[in-house]
Amino acid sequence: MQKKLFDFSEAFLDYLFNVRGYSEQSIITYEIALRQMRETSHFYEEEGLWVLDITPFRFSIVKNHKKTIVKKLSAVRSFVKYLEDQCHLQIKLFGDETIKVPQSLPKPIEETYITEVLENAKIEEKLLVSMLYGLGLRISELSHLRLVDIKGSWIQIQGKGNKMRELPLLDELQHLVASYIKEKHPKKYLFEKGNAPMNTAQLRYIMSRLFKAAGIKATPHQLRHSFATHLLNNGARIADVSELLGHETMATTQVYTKLGSVKKMQEYMKAHPLAKQ
Repeated sequence: MQKKLFDFSEAFLDYLFNVRGYSEQSIITYEIALRQMRETSHFYEEEGLWVLDITPFRFSIVKNHKKTIVKKLSAVRSFVKYLEDQCHLQIKLFGDETIKVPQSLPKPIEETYITEVLENAKIEEKLLVSMLYGLGLRISELSHLRLVDIKGSWIQIQGKGNKMRELPLLDELQHLVASYIKEKHPKKYLFEKGNAPMNTAQLRYIMSRLFKAAGIKATPHQLRHSFATHLLNNGARIADVSELLGHETMATTQVYTKLGSVKKMQEYMKAHPLAKQ
């Protein structure tokens, strides 16, 4: 498949030079961008559709100057348009999403701090923190979690846009849920007050009060962020983390877990074969 991609890109460069009249310098710029893209990206055919995943390419050029990145991505987009218009191929391009980085991201809570807090927590507090940190749930998802959604070693979550996802329950978390239900006797929702589910404000108060007692300022969103960050730091695949979080695209996960951080880049530069050349 990479040979096929090479043939396509060579034909594209000839097209730019001979038909479109691009200058030699422009051709060199395009050639460099496409060569880098070929060497790092994934190109394959799936159900009659060509798929080009340039996510690894995006990572490999992340330290380039912003204008350079824009030029290289523009070259790739032009190449894809050429394949569609001139070669009549159906191309599905992955990793080309515009990533909007929020001004500030929540800092993950250190694992040791979470462990210390859990050691001194009551069963309701312990389950609340364990569900947020152990499953990466949004506080709104936990608020509406019903007992019928917990099915043995799996739990069904209704996320944003009513999108459903299934998450595995760790053995320790299964035992904690069972003990909590046996002690608190919830009727319909895992966390209840009266006959109604606890709302997000009530759950947030329980959690923040617990961490505050340990001298730590923390939010439910920080626990979700910690879930993703700690998984990635321990070698989990970004595609798996993205699915666990219920994100629509991996681009969201990339921003959410600060994959552009110095630590991630250092690990990438150590691991990727091209970075060693």
